[in-house]
Amino acid sequence: MKRTSWVIILIVLLTLKVKAQNGVHQQSTVYEWPADKEVRAKLDKWEDQKFGMLIHWGLYAVPGIIESWQICSENWIERDSTIAYEDYKKWYWGLKKDFNPIKFNPDEWAKAGKDAGMKYMIFTTKHHDGFSMFDTKESDFSIATGPFANNPKKDVAKYVFDAFRKQGFMIGAYFSKPDWHSQYFWWSKYATPDRNANYDIRKNPWRWNQFKQFAFNQISELMHNYGTIDILWLDGGWVRPSSTVNDEVRSWGAAIPEWDQQIDMPKIAGMARAAQPGLLMVDRTVHGPYENYQTPEQKIPEKQLDHPWESCLTLGTSWGYVNNETYKSAPEVIRSLAEVVAKGGSLLLGVGPKPDGTLPEVAVSRMEEIGSWMKTNGKAIYGTRITANYHNGNTWFTQNKDGKTINAVHCFSKDDLSLKIIEWKGNVPAKGSKMTLLNLNKSVRWEVKDDVVKVYLPESLKTNPAVYGALAFTYPAK
Repeated sequence: MKRTSWVIILIVLLTLKVKAQNGVHQQSTVYEWPADKEVRAKLDKWEDQKFGMLIHWGLYAVPGIIESWQICSENWIERDSTIAYEDYKKWYWGLKKDFNPIKFNPDEWAKAGKDAGMKYMIFTTKHHDGFSMFDTKESDFSIATGPFANNPKKDVAKYVFDAFRKQGFMIGAYFSKPDWHSQYFWWSKYATPDRNANYDIRKNPWRWNQFKQFAFNQISELMHNYGTIDILWLDGGWVRPSSTVNDEVRSWGAAIPEWDQQIDMPKIAGMARAAQPGLLMVDRTVHGPYENYQTPEQKIPEKQLDHPWESCLTLGTSWGYVNNETYKSAPEVIRSLAEVVAKGGSLLLGVGPKPDGTLPEVAVSRMEEIGSWMKTNGKAIYGTRITANYHNGNTWFTQNKDGKTINAVHCFSKDDLSLKIIEWKGNVPAKGSKMTLLNLNKSVRWEVKDDVVKVYLPESLKTNPAVYGALAFTYPAK
């Protein structure tokens, strides 16, 4: 096909809109606390962090399309109907020759995350398309074997993890269990009708065993060659034991086979935790001993939960980089963070670097604004735990671990700073105690009547640049 034709196709692809991922990653409804003491200790430390950064980066950044999914042939995915599906896949795989992020500087990413007030990170070492963002010896389909191969930072994951470690982050490795590029998962003998292995595993046990070994070996590389890893974040919950396939899983929008697509998680976990003691395993949506915390995607649970979880939300509209992206405002993110933490979770905010290896300027600006708020109000977020009365109107509540201090985050619906008084019901301060407005690090006058707390705001608040849609208060519990 002529070069000009492919340019036209690319322009069309960049304008495509892909429907929401049709319930791709529903939240598990059952939770099992880990028995390992080291894992429990790591989990408690993770629950203190509250705010993390998910970095989605891969081949899909080159054309600026939804991460990996357009090579999956499910009917909720939209592509240009004039392009044959097999030709589209060949074009997508061929993006490897164009991915050359010469401005890649993970120290700038880590600084942006720290400036935002983030405390842990998850980096996509491999998405469903099978393109590895680390120097794997198991495949030549990786960032380290394309045009970036001669760059001293070709082992991208290593430099990303090192940069964030230097900034004090907990380190998480995202890894996709399915691999659509592998002949052991999508065998070219058959068509690829959906996200699952495209052959009957029961009739081809040798091939599936090869895939299990391939996945094990790649995870082993990550666990042994990249320093301290705190979290192994496994995506692709349809690759799971058949015993865990229920009506909820079948409702995801893809036919889940009745046979096992399991990759021997006990063996993987044993190897991984021998290399990384206390490692948190996050086998998304596959409830049981290897889902140490749950991960509702693009939503916040309706009610408070009493076990570990995080809401995975995007700063823009997509996980990876897309052209002409629309980003959430700082107040919008802060309001989500307050709600998530009051309900017992953590917020994992998705940011997609550009194909040249830099973060979008607007994303960095938003993160700086969020960080301005976090610098003065972090006491109401970090290291906190849930309270029984966690919500009243526009105010969300947390408490310190010892239960002696209550934190209240009042969110303005439209950044309305004209209010002189804020009220909430319940969570009454101890009699005669001091209430501190964290935005100004200043005590404020308060009173209570009939269990309603009335807080008088200082006049100087109007000129405070760090408000960003929410005020945080801390005070001794009654």
